[in-house]
Amino acid sequence: MIATILPATPLSASGAAIAQAAAALADGQLVAFPTETVYGLGGDATCDRAVAAIFAAKGRPSFNPLIAHVASPDAAAKLVEMTDTARALAARFWPGPLTLVLPRRADSPVSLLASAGLDSIAVRMPDHPVALALIAAAGRPLAAPSANRSGRVSPTTAQHVAQCLGRRVSLILDGGPCRVGVESTVLDLTGDRPALLRPGGVAVEELEAALGVALPHAAHSPEAPRSPGQLESHYAPSLPVRLRATGAQPGEALLGFGPTATGADLNLSPAGDLGEAAANLFAMLRALDRPEFCGIAVMAIPGHGLGQAINDRLRRAAQPRGPRG
Repeated sequence: MIATILPATPLSASGAAIAQAAAALADGQLVAFPTETVYGLGGDATCDRAVAAIFAAKGRPSFNPLIAHVASPDAAAKLVEMTDTARALAARFWPGPLTLVLPRRADSPVSLLASAGLDSIAVRMPDHPVALALIAAAGRPLAAPSANRSGRVSPTTAQHVAQCLGRRVSLILDGGPCRVGVESTVLDLTGDRPALLRPGGVAVEELEAALGVALPHAAHSPEAPRSPGQLESHYAPSLPVRLRATGAQPGEALLGFGPTATGADLNLSPAGDLGEAAANLFAMLRALDRPEFCGIAVMAIPGHGLGQAINDRLRRAAQPRGPRG
């Protein structure tokens, strides 16, 4: 895996780029880096100043918590109370696109700003060699929401980050396109039973099989979410999005799915593969978010497996919202 710093001359991940990025993080600066889900906007999760800089760079509401990214389950156990269920899920799904919301340890070093003042912290171990190398080199957990302006489409390439954040980030580590392409599944383990806060890169069916129970969707207030990704209008392009379309209306772009999507401007997966569709989702929404269109019509996506995460992102993208600044 090669990691390069943009827009400077590409540097090998053999040490220099990772070391430079880790030094920037130690200085309270922000570094964008690849994970298997989307590119993250990383800052020192233990540093209030760095966390505040993340909120400022994203234009993100301060009540929306951030995920603390760690390099191992043992590192997570220094931040949160790892229950037996959490350890079992970490053994099964980490590294990978699963975030666990757990009770905060009394001596947790994570900034209270990163957890929006809650008594819980969202943690995960990403499944990407550049991400893991960076966390290890930094020697601290990294708060890392998606590396885009808040509410905009999440970035799945380093070029997306450069286009969206520009000078708001000190360094961008380029690890190529993200393999999964949608954010992590978020599971709340702070209550008497696990509850799903956000569908994502790990299918709900896999979690239910591992837990041996059905997962309810946790009740939450959009004004005070317990995890990232719970704001109702989120992951949104600037154009209005129309769901479950059978075709495009005059002036609309059509985002298709499956072999019958003839005439679509772009097709998430001509073969009807949900994994391929998830990986293409944000990049294709970006590609169709152009001034020559008046909106984006999206064909129906099956609701099983990764289709739950795709439909969740699309539903949020289609939420009514005010003018963009």
